[in-house]
Amino acid sequence: MDRKKVSIPALHAKKQRGEPITMITAYDYPGALAVDEAGVDLILVGDSLGMVVLGYDSTVPVTMDVMISHTAAVKRGTKFAHIVGDMPFLSYQADAHEAIRNAGRFLKEGGADSVKLEGGAAMAPIVKAIVDAGIAVMGHIGLTPQSVSKLGGYRVQGKTAGAAQKLLEDALALQEAGAYAVVLETTPDRVSEFVSKQLSIPTIGIGGGAGCDGQVLVFHDLLGYFDRFSPKHNKRYANIKPIIVEAVKQYVDEVHARAFPTADNSFAIDDAEFEAFVHSVSPSLRPAVVPVKEGKRDGEEEGRRE
Repeated sequence: MDRKKVSIPALHAKKQRGEPITMITAYDYPGALAVDEAGVDLILVGDSLGMVVLGYDSTVPVTMDVMISHTAAVKRGTKFAHIVGDMPFLSYQADAHEAIRNAGRFLKEGGADSVKLEGGAAMAPIVKAIVDAGIAVMGHIGLTPQSVSKLGGYRVQGKTAGAAQKLLEDALALQEAGAYAVVLETTPDRVSEFVSKQLSIPTIGIGGGAGCDGQVLVFHDLLGYFDRFSPKHNKRYANIKPIIVEAVKQYVDEVHARAFPTADNSFAIDDAEFEAFVHSVSPSLRPAVVPVKEGKRDGEEEGRRE
């Protein structure tokens, strides 16, 4: 069956059928090409790029301009997945007018299909304002990385009865405000499942257990590309960093040994043309011995990349 662009009604239909939803982050054109081809439902252009791409210690330093640039790159590499632009710190918290303008930039400049923002009941009025402006919003509660200092670190949220009740209230408030889905991050599995069953909109878990309506992982974590740390909720489906390091080491060794480039990686010039070139320059610039190369190989296109 031919794939179609993933829509919000299609995501809601998946929840009703009990069919799991898949989401993964991507931050650039080649990453988007790969994950879209793999068949994910949603691509999150996450502000996690601050850590796994830009090398910050948190997501807080990421700016709107950076997020828009990366979202636009992902858009160019995506045909089918629903693209979610992650609103960075202080792009929506100040007031509703600024939040609407910044959310609109994700759609207008970045090509996103919707936006995601962190916060529960306190952010519900902002969510409603953005939704009322015609922009779809995904919520995000539990562990909210932009508020990690307030939370006292990257800790599981909703572990007490009171905290679990607050989590449910936040989820319901976001649903009432018009959010089309909610991310549950680093929350106890039974709490996540309970909350998911109380909502008519999908939940997307990251460290939320199998009871969520969908799952999301960070591209670099899933592939073992970023290894400063590996969250408990992550599963490595590959370990590509050692492969990359080994490939680059081999390249370095071959350059040092003059084993690369070979004739297969080089371009030739006709002998007569090269001789004419050498004799056209000042004698003082001519090499003592002029190397003679083979002529241009049949079918060779200069400057062509495979």
